[in-house]
Amino acid sequence: MADILEVSDKNFDSEIMKADKPAMVDFWAEWCGPCKMVGPIVEELAKEYQDKVKVAKMDVDQNRETPARFGIRNIPTLILFKNGEVAKTIIGAQPKRSIEDELKKLL
Repeated sequence: MADILEVSDKNFDSEIMKADKPAMVDFWAEWCGPCKMVGPIVEELAKEYQDKVKVAKMDVDQNRETPARFGIRNIPTLILFKNGEVAKTIIGAQPKRSIEDELKKLL
């Protein structure tokens, strides 16, 4: 988990929207089975792209404001940000390759 930032409603804008590189945020919850499947993939990608992409996780049970702001209704949802804008939203558990393909498009 060393490469993954835990973001909250309080620090989301400063950490993600104002990030100096593209960012990927995993919106998840402890009780969510598919989130547990995506978690290890997000961790692998965080390691592989640590110099190029800022990777963060947000617990939707602890933070209500930010998920509402981005219209998140299902988890896991991965949102890719570039220059403070939503570049891509990936809903549900996806294989690593399809997440990585979207990440590569950001770079």
